[in-house]
Amino acid sequence: MATNLFDDFNPISSKQWKQKIQFELDGADYNQTVIWNSPEDIQVKPFYHSDEFSKAATVNTKAADFKICQNIFVFDVDKSIERALNTLERGAESLRFTIQNDKIDVQKLLENLPLENKMVYFHLSFISIDFVKLLDTISIQKKAFFYCNFDPIGQLAREGNWFTTSEKNNFETLDLLFKNTTNLNLLSVDLGLYQNSGANITQQIAYSLAHANEYLNRYSDFTKPIVFQISVGSNYFFEIAKLRALRMLFDLIAGEYNSNIKCHFLVTPTKRNKTIYDYNVNMLRTTTECMSAILGGADAIANLPYDALYHKDNEFGDRIARNQLLILKHESYFDKVNNPADGSYYIESLTMQLAEKSLTLFKDIEANGGFLKLLNDGTIKKKIQESANKEQELFDSKKEILLGTNKYPNKEDRMKHDLELFPFVKIKPRKTLIIPIIEKRLAEKMEQERLEQE
Repeated sequence: MATNLFDDFNPISSKQWKQKIQFELDGADYNQTVIWNSPEDIQVKPFYHSDEFSKAATVNTKAADFKICQNIFVFDVDKSIERALNTLERGAESLRFTIQNDKIDVQKLLENLPLENKMVYFHLSFISIDFVKLLDTISIQKKAFFYCNFDPIGQLAREGNWFTTSEKNNFETLDLLFKNTTNLNLLSVDLGLYQNSGANITQQIAYSLAHANEYLNRYSDFTKPIVFQISVGSNYFFEIAKLRALRMLFDLIAGEYNSNIKCHFLVTPTKRNKTIYDYNVNMLRTTTECMSAILGGADAIANLPYDALYHKDNEFGDRIARNQLLILKHESYFDKVNNPADGSYYIESLTMQLAEKSLTLFKDIEANGGFLKLLNDGTIKKKIQESANKEQELFDSKKEILLGTNKYPNKEDRMKHDLELFPFVKIKPRKTLIIPIIEKRLAEKMEQERLEQE
């Protein structure tokens, strides 16, 4: 006869746990000592208990369902083909091509790649109806899932200008693309821009939802998924909750349009906390960040090579980044349960709190004219900059730690002669419609000072 071993133990209430903690603190203030207040103004408690738990988030995810994605910058078509074939043979399950102009021979690029039933993402720095129509034809021929990731609003936020001369032209072109393609997923939201420029998690969720809402307002009858290009940071549990809250809120907002449109998460580790000194630590950071993405329910993950800040694309960096994901997918037992994050009182609490705070901010944005209006008048940039400055102050004062950079740096480390890429903010003087939102890493100033002293 089976017995429940837990019947031998009396249940302990949250009140009893708190009393025990207060006793062990020996007079220290409970709230000041063991409760942490996050940048999102969420109080993180030392324990979470069933008797304080109200309701779980309604998010359906499956941890091992993500696809391993390989980023490929297309300049030399032949080399890009060779690299794509190589990465697919060695574990990549999807591809993301960055293409900067419509002169690239995309037919040649794709014709010999084994793409049937594979997800292929295209980051295009231009809008060309003929180019996209060709992609649509190829996707049908290849029986592949192509995502073009067009994001005119993201282009305005990042570059300060639309793809073409005016807002109207951009959306008219998108209208034509919708009418002239049948198999492509076209729309995307660049959430990574907000994370990499210093927005806190509540802002990231709310801004990306308001950003997406601008598209839903114009294309509410659109049925294919919107791709959210997401960057995840190192706040492990918060990042898991971020993806869950974002998916839950997007479904809520899409439901207001009576739409069945879904969101599709393409996730990459952030650059904001990555460093050029003691660069091997970047592998540890990207590993935990990819784990957050997996547990949060990413559809695809494109890992960031440990040396991506200062080296050009190279086989070794790609292989290490891909192998990190292969180990997480096939050797970490994430596939043994539906989702290891489900049922955690802590993650459920974070998910609900982030969702509530983000929804409040989203409603405030809509009440004040919508995302585009606030982007154009500089409000979005100002709010992100305020959050970024707070985080920078924490880093500069060593309250936010990046090992090997602002704590335990290796003074013998030399990087000046290893820099194949410029790893700092690039200044591009040009006339823009708005002041763009600028991505910036926390360690940039400190690294520049060290480089000058080498």
